[in-house]
Amino acid sequence: MSDGKAKATATSPGAAGETADLTYASYLRIPELLSLQQVRSDPPEHDELLFIVIHQTYELWFKLLLHELERASRDLTGGDLYGAIAAFERCRTIMKTLVSQLDILETMTPMSFTSFRDRLETSSGFQSTQFREMEFLLGYKRPAMMKHLPAGSPGLPVLERRLGERSVAHAFHDFLARHGVELPDAVRKADVRETVAANETVQRGLLELYRTRPDLVILFELMTDFDEGLQEWRYRHVKAVERTIGSKHGTGGSLGVDFLKRTLFHPVFPDLWEIRHAL
Repeated sequence: MSDGKAKATATSPGAAGETADLTYASYLRIPELLSLQQVRSDPPEHDELLFIVIHQTYELWFKLLLHELERASRDLTGGDLYGAIAAFERCRTIMKTLVSQLDILETMTPMSFTSFRDRLETSSGFQSTQFREMEFLLGYKRPAMMKHLPAGSPGLPVLERRLGERSVAHAFHDFLARHGVELPDAVRKADVRETVAANETVQRGLLELYRTRPDLVILFELMTDFDEGLQEWRYRHVKAVERTIGSKHGTGGSLGVDFLKRTLFHPVFPDLWEIRHAL
């Protein structure tokens, strides 16, 4: 962060009304941030802090991905090629970071995790509202996943809203239509609350753009890279869970590895994958 001369005021921890120059710590709210890692094991188990930091960091990256994917959706619908390219390039890079973070998590042994696992009680990664938001925003809509959130959870109305909204996949269809791709009724009139499916007519139009519009291919390949990165993260996550708890159910009564395996290799932009054999 720059230490330039620009100044701002921030509430001082001293007397009411006092102000102080903005600092690195006050701008980023470092004291508050570092106070959020509260282990529950007593005496503290060494690796519980690692577990908390990794998952809190994931939630921050999910927040940024939602921010960037919303931009990508707007750019696709608005026909902004270069804006969409920039958004997906950033999202792809974030996904690579999410995958690499699992290398750190996997330095924790199964014995280390077992030492504090009971302290997680009914909490589970299945309850990550932001990850489900991301799936819904991308167009992978599984309303049944909302049942993992506790009744009255503030995340439920957020997911209900996302479920009823058009997704990035729908915005991609808007972009393709701007470039002459025919969208059949099955695509144009599809229920936005359902997962976007592959369509042969859309694929024929995509193939034509691949052959005639190399500028658009840059975007299409970045979207494929991002999609591949999301599938890679799912695979690495499954293997990390399997390595740690084997075939046991997850915390909070989640179905664990067997369920996670069923989500593998599900593309969010299926048409971009279906045309590979014809390129």
